[in-house]
Amino acid sequence: MPGVNMPYAKLNPLDLFDVRAELDDDQRLVQEQVGRFVDHEVLPVIRSHFENHTFPRELVPGLASLGLLGSSLEGYGCAGLDAVSYGLICQELERGDSGLRSFVSVQSSLCMYPIFTYGSESQRERFLPGMARGEIIGCFGLTEPHGGSDPANMRTHAKRRGGDWVLNGAKMWITNSPIADVAVVWAMTDDGIRGFLVERGMKGFETPEIENKFSLRASVTGSIFLQDVVVPDVNMLPGSTVGIKAPLSCLTQARYGITWGVIGAAQACLAQLLDYTGSRILFERPLAANQAVQIRLAEMARKITTAQLLSLQLGRLKDAGRMAPAQVSMAKWHNCRAALDVARDCRDLLGGAGISAEYVPIRHALNLESVITYEGTETIHQLSVGRELTGINAF
Repeated sequence: MPGVNMPYAKLNPLDLFDVRAELDDDQRLVQEQVGRFVDHEVLPVIRSHFENHTFPRELVPGLASLGLLGSSLEGYGCAGLDAVSYGLICQELERGDSGLRSFVSVQSSLCMYPIFTYGSESQRERFLPGMARGEIIGCFGLTEPHGGSDPANMRTHAKRRGGDWVLNGAKMWITNSPIADVAVVWAMTDDGIRGFLVERGMKGFETPEIENKFSLRASVTGSIFLQDVVVPDVNMLPGSTVGIKAPLSCLTQARYGITWGVIGAAQACLAQLLDYTGSRILFERPLAANQAVQIRLAEMARKITTAQLLSLQLGRLKDAGRMAPAQVSMAKWHNCRAALDVARDCRDLLGGAGISAEYVPIRHALNLESVITYEGTETIHQLSVGRELTGINAF
């Protein structure tokens, strides 16, 4: 039969099913450009930032110059890339560090997207070009201290006062909030949940940083405190229909990027482990020559490959306008779990060296402990898929 015993090129251990061959020329170019940025600009500095619990703000101009901020949006200085390209951006950035991908994800999917989708034209013109250039930093205020998995039970409220709104409440675990110039804050009104653009300098708006994190240490995370903050009516997102649908649509955009991002973290761990096990000599042979080690390496490759194929198909569905939230939930659940398992197993196979920051798995594993939790815990996404299967809401 044709094809039997045909020679084949050596497979890429980080892309066993040749997903790259499924990309078009523009998508491959995007991946290559972002990959070079990560190799030359991110990897040389990210360990130091992680160890010192600092955000690499010096990288923001480079991210902006590559068109990575708001990359999926059309106009307003944004690149207008397709969904698969945005996924590849997330994958390459998280190969560097989850904190950097989180910054881009929040800026793009959780701040620029709602302004683009639900904002007025004057709001778009005022904020989006500066955000695309990295001159205006945004954050997304939805999660509250009493519980993030039930956003409809919101205690932050906005009351009408003449032509203004007065906001009171608190938000917790907010990426970028300590450095944000504008916060997309969701608050309960007399009619339901609406979105507001709260700007730095408004009286009563405070964003203290959360210290002593052992995860996402190269990301800046904080709270939002709102005490009688007066927000003009022109800063209310007019297209944010009353209810939880609008903020959840923003989370769907961000979760999509996460499904790709965690693949990069897992690939970084496996790449380093392959080098280590190939050169580490125990009992007069390389560690990679052991059956137990090869089985574990194969398991990691299986998980990464499955995640790649899930995200690629998800991106194609998104580009075709057919992506459903339950599909995003399945991919976020599966891919985060797969990446965390890979990072942990790589850390284990490194032995004592695995706890050293000299090797990337411990950093990625610690980061992924947050990524698997934020923007929908594993359990929430499992229940979302279960609801889709049964038609019954078990929340």
